[in-house]
Amino acid sequence: MRALAVIDGEHYAPVVRDALAALPYDFVGALLIGGTEKLRGDDDYGVPLVDSLDAVEADVVVDLSDEPVLPPRERFRLASRSLVLGLPYVGSDFRFDPPELEPFDLPSLSIIGTGKRVGKTAVTGHVARLLSADRKVVVVAMGRGGPSEPELVDAPPSVDDLLDLSRSGRHAASDHLETAALAGVTTIGCRRAGGGLAGAVSESNVVAGAELARSLDPDLVVFDGSGAAIPPVATSARVLVATAAHDLGAYLNPYRTAISDLVVGVGDVRGADVRVELRLRPLEPLRGRRTAVFTAGPAPVEHLDGEVVHVSRNLANRGALHAELPQIDAEVYLAELKAAAIDVVAEEAAARGVELVLAANDVSGDGLDDAIRSLAAQGVAA
Repeated sequence: MRALAVIDGEHYAPVVRDALAALPYDFVGALLIGGTEKLRGDDDYGVPLVDSLDAVEADVVVDLSDEPVLPPRERFRLASRSLVLGLPYVGSDFRFDPPELEPFDLPSLSIIGTGKRVGKTAVTGHVARLLSADRKVVVVAMGRGGPSEPELVDAPPSVDDLLDLSRSGRHAASDHLETAALAGVTTIGCRRAGGGLAGAVSESNVVAGAELARSLDPDLVVFDGSGAAIPPVATSARVLVATAAHDLGAYLNPYRTAISDLVVGVGDVRGADVRVELRLRPLEPLRGRRTAVFTAGPAPVEHLDGEVVHVSRNLANRGALHAELPQIDAEVYLAELKAAAIDVVAEEAAARGVELVLAANDVSGDGLDDAIRSLAAQGVAA
């Protein structure tokens, strides 16, 4: 296997040369990334020195550097560059491989995130609604609570439909159900397990979901990622969604940024191409009624047309939800379709005879729609 070594001048050249000879690779070059303590000026590493990771043809990058020349942040940046080139990045006790992506020849977009609860599914819904105005759009969503077989949802499910699913043992707030209910587009639900630092999944049925989407003869397929995991499909373009809580320069986020055509920052995110805000929108009017709001994050509620008597941000904490629900006196529950929205909040509403209204997260930001239309057009042209 042809290898490119990453070396530094804090190592004595004969030590590096002997290591290159001992390791089970055919080294075709070495990238000297810094450090001068042990350089003498006539150092011989037994292989030519290069000035970049893509300067020679290689099958793997082998990191023989260390602190202080290559501390963690810089090492992850170098690993990210290696993955962008399609090269595994290997060190003494680690290995990063580029996520394997299944070819997909239809116009398509992936919406990926830097982590959980960054607004990715809200952006997916916005993209689907925007682009479905003049084309047939199908969304393929993967989630940690998705169905065992790809599931086609071609009509928005009602709260009663979701309760029936929950009572049958299903996770009734999975991302594909949220997108189908709130965006009103044809959606295919898939599942995934595991997520690597670069976004690869350990197991998923997304490829089968992509084939189901193909059978519907769409003009465009939107693939919705899950947390920081990337749909294992090679799409025409990719959108990365981030918040300030997830540093775009940390870990392998430089890789996610590099493989994305557009970076959308929810809030003030350094390095984002477009900045947007999220705003709760009830699917039905609240009409001044006493309202309890249930969200999974810091959603503002001042603009709502109901009398907000309680705000819970515990949708992802069933224990806390069960503890606070008996204390709430409201005429209507307004809930994001996430986490325990159905199996806890909707069940409590049904038991009390309280109306439950679902809330979408509208996305707004200067330049977002034009950027999305441009990416979609590029996908069609490709």
